[in-house]
Formats: sequence, structure tokens, C-alpha cells
Amino acid sequence: MMLRLFAIVFALLPMLALSGCSEPPYTQVDNAQLKSLIGQGVPLYDIRRPEEWRQTRVVESSRTLTFVDASGRPNPEFLPRFMAEVGKDDPVALICRTGNRSDILARQLADLGYTQIYNVRDGIARWIGEGNPVVAH
Repeated sequence: MMLRLFAIVFALLPMLALSGCSEPPYTQVDNAQLKSLIGQGVPLYDIRRPEEWRQTRVVESSRTLTFVDASGRPNPEFLPRFMAEVGKDDPVALICRTGNRSDILARQLADLGYTQIYNVRDGIARWIGEGNPVVAH
């Protein structure tokens, strides 16, 4: 009996593991797709910190709004300002240094009901690495 139970559990493990691998509730985009979105008028929010904007500069037309501070604490002004500027059904693109912070934010915004979120995969580091232009902030 115990061996049979073990066999059933073992057979179900792959399905349990895969059940957590669902598509994120937002869209990952590369730089070519980001250029297209910007061309369509989709706002790009650079959620890095001011010192990062000064150091590497920003994608032209970016809206700068810090998501978390250097210690990882949420910026208390972020959500009220973002929600005042972006409707839940409005398209919006997010960028950070490498795509990690913007990925976290994209998930949180999806949980809040935002439906058209685009996360820039690999962030501004890849944007700059591919020779795309940036402007001073």
C-alpha cells in the first residue's frame, strides 16, 4: 500500500511542479518591441532611482518615477502618482536597470487590475548595450 501511494505521489510531482509555471499576467518585451510601443505612444516609466538616471541617463520620453529606494523599500509616492497618471486599462511599459524591479512591479500592477503592462526584458542595461540612444535626466 505504501509503495503504491509513493508511486502515485511520484507520478504527480511533474504536474505539481508545472502548475506553478504559468504565463505572467503581463508581457515581456525586447528593445525592438519597446521601440514599437514608444512609437505608438505607450508611456515608458523608468522606475530606477535618481542616481541611476544620472549615471546611465534614460530612454528619451521616459517618465521617471522611483519604485524602491536603494535599500529596497517601496517609495510611498510611487503608487498614488502612478495610479493618477495611468488607468488600469491603459498600456504602459516599465523599465529598470536589468528588468528585475520592473518585473516585480509588473506583477504587482497586474494584481491591482492593470491589464496592459509591458516589462522591458533586461532593462536599460541591454538598451544601452545594444547601442540605443539615451538622454540626460
